[in-house]
Amino acid sequence: MARKGKEVLNALDAAKTQMYHFTAIVIAGMGFFTDAYDLFSISLVTKLLGRIYYHVDGSKKPGTLPPNVASAVNGVAFCGTLAGQLFFGWLGDKLGRKKVYGITLMVMVLCSLGSGLSFGHSSNGVMATLCFFRFWLGFGIGGDYPLSATIMSEYANKKTRGAFIAAVFAMQGFGILAGGIVSLIVSSAFDHAFDAPTYEVDPVGSTVPQADYVWRIVLMFGAIPALLTYYWRMKMPETARFTALVLRVDLIAEEDPQSNLSSSNPNSFGLFSKEFARRHGLHLVGTATTWFLLDIAYYSSNLFQKDIYSAIGWIPAAETMNAIHEVYTVSRAQTLIALCGTVPGYWFTVALIDYLGRFFIQLMGFIFMTVFMFALAIPYDHWKHRDNRIGFLIMYSLTMFFANFGPNATTFVVPAEIFPARLRSTCHGISAASGKAGAIVGAFGFLYAAQSTDPKKTDAGYPPGIGVRNSLLMLGGVNFLGIVFTLLVPESKGKSLEELSREDEEQIGGGGRGGDATEMMDVANSGRTVPV
Repeated sequence: MARKGKEVLNALDAAKTQMYHFTAIVIAGMGFFTDAYDLFSISLVTKLLGRIYYHVDGSKKPGTLPPNVASAVNGVAFCGTLAGQLFFGWLGDKLGRKKVYGITLMVMVLCSLGSGLSFGHSSNGVMATLCFFRFWLGFGIGGDYPLSATIMSEYANKKTRGAFIAAVFAMQGFGILAGGIVSLIVSSAFDHAFDAPTYEVDPVGSTVPQADYVWRIVLMFGAIPALLTYYWRMKMPETARFTALVLRVDLIAEEDPQSNLSSSNPNSFGLFSKEFARRHGLHLVGTATTWFLLDIAYYSSNLFQKDIYSAIGWIPAAETMNAIHEVYTVSRAQTLIALCGTVPGYWFTVALIDYLGRFFIQLMGFIFMTVFMFALAIPYDHWKHRDNRIGFLIMYSLTMFFANFGPNATTFVVPAEIFPARLRSTCHGISAASGKAGAIVGAFGFLYAAQSTDPKKTDAGYPPGIGVRNSLLMLGGVNFLGIVFTLLVPESKGKSLEELSREDEEQIGGGGRGGDATEMMDVANSGRTVPV
């Protein structure tokens, strides 16, 4: 049986790239498309929410979300994501990937719709309802991280595994781009249909009643791609690797309690055992810390692009626009950055990860992010001049490019490869949750830190911060720490999952029941591991 079990795994590693691999990428990737759309689309409409629900009569500036409300609206989804990554990561190892894969998608669909249907008797009531649904939306999104990465790594062959996992994650770029495009279309349509004066001309009339539909439509649209792929997720079978390495061991132990299989298995250690700490402890520290550091910088930069653009004067002052046109302007800016920097970076990783290696791409990405962040921060006053704004946007786009052709992709890929099958989803969930802890730090911290040092120039309700320049310097320092902790992450290019996790040392599936191994061998050879 040990020989036949290994033949199953070897057949999966040596399998030629077939249509079912691309089917799996699309099915898993559409979840990430939805994840990114839902997480980042909120940044496109937060200024509109402030105008609608927190208008102050007589104020020279449009209404803005109070600091605590803005923090909650921007960050609560990350809190849910962190919880979902830990819970579904553990559940994916406990029950199997297939059994919980569809649950995460339905949670995303229902909560996307709920976010757009948030109502209340007061402004705070609407925001509280929105935050409730966005927390549970994040919970579903969190489950998608460890499950999609683990499923794709276990379907893929050894030669192109990195590209396949990275391709799933690269759908995040299209999700960010789609959020900007949908927001552009909706805001443009409403802006033309309901003409309104600028805020400085008519503070009340600049926000037409129909503007309340704009943010709701943008947020609810995220349910559509998730709903379209639900059927195909339900058709996906359990991965052959999980079946060979985990399910059969449990089955044999249940059928023959006297087999003593677990105690004779050198790889039966648990997550909190000394053996795990010895074999994979530093690896888990490396994947968790690099993801944490990366997400502080990445989510700070993505969620608060609009504030950075306003600070350098690329987006006009809020009072010179009406509410809906401001959504259009913010969406246009973020779509341009996504198109020029974010999306290309993801696909450079897909194309080169199995040639350059994960370690090289991650180290290179952190190095360039550090360089460009300092290049933006140190001569910050230079970039604020009108003639230099294009240069600032180019530098900022390059920072986003090397985040995605760098650690934003590799921190997702590596944890799905280097840990044992029965702990793979859990360890990926822990690493991803560490990343979302970084995103929370970025979402809550940058909101306050980036405020002007001059109390007269801060947004309403905010205390003075350290300014955009010093915030960018801090993010540069965070990226430098990412370089250091990358040294703890092993290279996984060209190695089988079992070689990386050292599961090839065990007697796969125990003795007896050779027929089951033969059946799995047939599945591996035929490519029947996902629907086509």
